[in-house]
Amino acid sequence: MATKNLVFKIKADILKSLAHPVRLEIIERLKNREASVGQMVKTIGVGQSGLSKHLSILRMAGLVSSRQVRVTVFYSVRDRDIFKVLRPIAEILRKKLRESHDVLAHLGRV
Repeated sequence: MATKNLVFKIKADILKSLAHPVRLEIIERLKNREASVGQMVKTIGVGQSGLSKHLSILRMAGLVSSRQVRVTVFYSVRDRDIFKVLRPIAEILRKKLRESHDVLAHLGRV
């Protein structure tokens, strides 16, 4: 029974690490290529301190990895399978938006 609970805890920890808009944006920005902290500060619009905290959470969850070149730290997605998790969420959002659009269109006809 303890093993089963541990599995659920690990799954929950991974999902919690993704449960922030900035962290989701980081993962999406790293989808096609690695990026330095400086690049992400400019594109995401979060201060370096805040970004470092989010990156630390993602790294501890095993979702991103880092490499250092002199004084620059580059981050990349560690396991591309994370996008197999995020893709269905995007599809659910698309469906919800379509349904909302249909309801709004119907209200316009009444």
